[in-house]
Amino acid sequence: MARAANLPEVNVDEAVGRALASLGVRTVFGVVGSGNFHVTNALVAGGARFVAARHEGGAATMADAYARMSGEVGVVTVHQGPGLTNLLTGLAEAAKSRTPLLVLAGEVTSPLSNFWVDQAALAAAVGAVSMRITSAESAVDDARAAYRLALGERRAVLLNLPLDVQGQKAGEELPGSAGGSPTPGLEEDRPFPRALVNRAATPVAQPVDLGSLERLAEVLSAAERPVFVAGRGARHARRELEALGEKTGALLATSAVARGLFKGSPWDLDVSGGFATPLAAELIRGADLIVGWGCALNMWTMRHGALIAPAATVVQVDLDASAIGAHRSVNFGVVGEVGGCATAVTERIPDQHSGYRSDELAVRLENGRRWQDVAYEDESGDGRIDPRTLTIRLDELLPAERIVSVDSGNFMGYPAMFMDVPDEYGFCFTQSFQSIGLGLATAVGAALARPDRLPVAALGDGGALMGVAELETVVRLGLPMVIVVYDDEAYGAEVHHFHGAPHDTVTFPPVDIAAIGRGFGCAAVTVCSAADLDAVREWVGGPRDLPLLIHAKVTRERGSWWLEEAFRGH
Repeated sequence: MARAANLPEVNVDEAVGRALASLGVRTVFGVVGSGNFHVTNALVAGGARFVAARHEGGAATMADAYARMSGEVGVVTVHQGPGLTNLLTGLAEAAKSRTPLLVLAGEVTSPLSNFWVDQAALAAAVGAVSMRITSAESAVDDARAAYRLALGERRAVLLNLPLDVQGQKAGEELPGSAGGSPTPGLEEDRPFPRALVNRAATPVAQPVDLGSLERLAEVLSAAERPVFVAGRGARHARRELEALGEKTGALLATSAVARGLFKGSPWDLDVSGGFATPLAAELIRGADLIVGWGCALNMWTMRHGALIAPAATVVQVDLDASAIGAHRSVNFGVVGEVGGCATAVTERIPDQHSGYRSDELAVRLENGRRWQDVAYEDESGDGRIDPRTLTIRLDELLPAERIVSVDSGNFMGYPAMFMDVPDEYGFCFTQSFQSIGLGLATAVGAALARPDRLPVAALGDGGALMGVAELETVVRLGLPMVIVVYDDEAYGAEVHHFHGAPHDTVTFPPVDIAAIGRGFGCAAVTVCSAADLDAVREWVGGPRDLPLLIHAKVTRERGSWWLEEAFRGH
């Protein structure tokens, strides 16, 4: 493309930033150094909001969570070398989760530089795609290609920006200055949630084999107890799946990352897997047909296969052919977009069936769908609160319109099971890599994607202290966040997994986490009993002008059974 005669010359770094802004990048996370200074400023000049994190790992996870909850490409910008190495855990999580993420990183090309590392190899090592701005002439096209790869194939993409190329004059007309236009499908004024706001720009695959649709229609017509398990790839297809479920009598469940998708349906089982209620586990285990819709059906979602009856038929529907049977053998798969496949199958089933559904079962679900309906013995006492009691009370106190982000650890099932969410955009679970320390950054990204909801970060003491720097980000951004720290003064997963072994390496003396929160500028309360939660009620009823940190000293004698299940895979 020729440069318009009246356009000023700009360097490659500015051209790349402006090109990405013109494609629809609205929010950028990062930590700025000399290698990404100009490209970041160009993004801001192009209309993007820059959110400064306190650590590159936090920035990557914020961008990941933002992408999951907004439907946009998450964008993060970092310095060369250590900026990228600091980011790697967050990049690995995004790559494993197939989050559309674009990382802009400065890059030195001389091995003699103190900043030199093989950045392409680092990206490949954690499952990301590495690309590079190869010349001043191709810079804008290279940037567009990286963005569209992240968006169209749901990949984590590293775009390296060599310093010696960044400073050259761009050899192409800049988008936005002479007729450039945003990516098709971007709706600037669309209200939240902006789920799949760029969907028109994403190639939608058609089923590769119409015979597989016919076969799915046949097994659904014959099934007496069908169950649907929907994953993140089905979050846009509730209406289509409910219509098919109505025709076939299927019960509706989700993986953890799609929790809330069927909220309000009388046939909703909530989460399948380690977080499933006893009733949900019983019903899934009793299915004669399980269909995974945009769901990996991995060991977590199927409890290492324990939720699949020996004689059950298992079918998987996914846009990605390589996902079919990746985690477990299936009877057959259907390759295609979930909503379209569900509609096509519905049209191929001539008669409606009651399937698994009955009046008696509807009553059982009404009275036993939620973990709050499951009786337990409250173990609070001696200055510690039962985490079940804590979470149930918080569920009652906090507004229903919330977005819950959960870190990893022994505690994580309590907020995942006992805290309700309003829909599929109410739960953000960055757990594909199973790293602790990502929860607070996850909550920041989710909060910025959904500013209409109360953000809730649920953390263990280990993860909270690992990611504590981002408390400053929460305060600086003025987020009305509730941060719940389940403190057992240990890495509880290890304590309860290695029975009988010395635990000196994974237990710690008490830390006043509430005081740390106040030091960052949070309101804070220490909770040792249910009575201490009155302070939460006061905060909810007040101006919420400061984030609230709840330092909960939780009981620690009992290990979580869901982690016992998880450790079976280690």
